[in-house]
Amino acid sequence: MEFIDEELQQYAEEHTSPESELLHKVNRQTHLSVMKPRMLSGHLQGRLLAMFSQMIQPNQILEIGTYTGYSALCLAEGLQPNGTLHTIDINEELEDRVRGYFEEAGLTEQVKYYIGNALQIIPTIDAIFDMVFIDADKINNATYYDLVIDKVRPGGYIIADNVLWSGKVLEKYRKKLDEDTAALLAFNKKVHDDPRVENILLPVRDGLLVARKK
Repeated sequence: MEFIDEELQQYAEEHTSPESELLHKVNRQTHLSVMKPRMLSGHLQGRLLAMFSQMIQPNQILEIGTYTGYSALCLAEGLQPNGTLHTIDINEELEDRVRGYFEEAGLTEQVKYYIGNALQIIPTIDAIFDMVFIDADKINNATYYDLVIDKVRPGGYIIADNVLWSGKVLEKYRKKLDEDTAALLAFNKKVHDDPRVENILLPVRDGLLVARKK
């Protein structure tokens, strides 16, 4: 997942605004007590997501893949006072923990937290999104994209995480072409070839693909 020199990564983080106390708490507790803590967005990526949100000033955000709520808290930093952040996760075991973080952040009224299959839930959400963050099972990235593209306003943004997949999008970094890698390769090409958007792939952490709907 790490693509640059460790000391350069540390330097970048040292010259990035720090996490809030709550984000630091979520980060620490996730690493201490939750499986697969590398799924957490973390400091550098979290600050980037927060800055995107603060620039966009969204009224409606959709997040696909809540995990322990770190990225949702970051995305909410630019949310308009009367706006809503819709976030979906399939893991009900984390629900109480995540709801506790949202309550601590004072976001209970602004966050709609759905537990279940995003493929089934997304079509039921009656909203036009200013910003979508896709960070769930990679096999379904293209399907998530198809489900949300018509729900994003012109000028709105779709951001997908893990699009470099620990470097395995390049043949030299993989032993074989597994199902997830093949899905990501197809997804990256799909977005890049889509005339409805303009896009940039950022080599931040495990790769962020940012698409702006025309």
